Amino acid sequence: MNIQNRVTELFKIKYPIIQAGMVWVSGWKLASAVSNSGGLGLIGAGSMKPELLREHIKKCQNATTKPFGVNIPLLRSDANQLIDVVIDENVKIVFSSAGNPAKFISLLKKNNIIVVHVVPSVKHGRKAESVGCDAVVGEGVEAGGHNGVDEITTFSLIPQLCDAVKIPVIAAGGISDGRGILAAFALGAEGVQIGTRFAATKESSAHELYKKSIINATDSSTTLILRKIGSARVIKNKFSELALKEEFSGAGKEKLLEILGRKRERQAIFEGDIENGMPEAGQGAGLIKNIPTVSDLFVQLIKQYDFAINNLRG
Repeated sequence: MNIQNRVTELFKIKYPIIQAGMVWVSGWKLASAVSNSGGLGLIGAGSMKPELLREHIKKCQNATTKPFGVNIPLLRSDANQLIDVVIDENVKIVFSSAGNPAKFISLLKKNNIIVVHVVPSVKHGRKAESVGCDAVVGEGVEAGGHNGVDEITTFSLIPQLCDAVKIPVIAAGGISDGRGILAAFALGAEGVQIGTRFAATKESSAHELYKKSIINATDSSTTLILRKIGSARVIKNKFSELALKEEFSGAGKEKLLEILGRKRERQAIFEGDIENGMPEAGQGAGLIKNIPTVSDLFVQLIKQYDFAINNLRG
């Protein structure tokens, strides 16, 4: 893989491969390992209080001299405090999600921070561009975790998004190997954001039982739940069966919120309760069969990419 484009230039990285900032997964160990391997590592602030984020940033700075960033879900009530920590610690890359980037864009740009927003549709991509984001992540409904209400697939979203905006587009959702990376580039993306594949690595902070649930997954192991309160793709389990049963029975938002309760993601991903929590994972989980180190995974991804492109060339 020898790709130099607007994404590698924007982030000053060797490979246009970004590791998603996943809750309970993407701590400093994972982010620094990805950055040291030539990609862009992201610390997932969605499961961190401000002071814990500060700790992870400092440890990441000590573990790598390469660029890394922080993912911040903007709907969090303490999003402004998380952003203050990012500014205080001189982090220069922020990936935002789950909210309107316009709310914080002026502050971030004032501090010379590169801002990338995750979008599920062309409409949201245009909005992110219009408020000054430097790039967008187009995330298809194949992705693990929370997804857009329109449930647009990566294959359909990326070319339409590339046609609609002038800023670089990074593809996400269902990308688990080098073939997926090549396919994303063929659709017009200039980079990829990969989540579930990085969740099943040695450096991921996720519980071993969660990692094993990923490598035991097949093509039909995930499902979308809780559409009325913010759909999420998870590995099928007792909780997803309960949630889907209630949804199909006509349960409203209040009832679904009661069923969801609190900390279901932590329960599965960090604590290892795979049956009763929310083990978020993308549809590409069926391609994942091992738990390598990040450095070994990069070797694997690049070999797969090179083989795929050479195969196309005959």
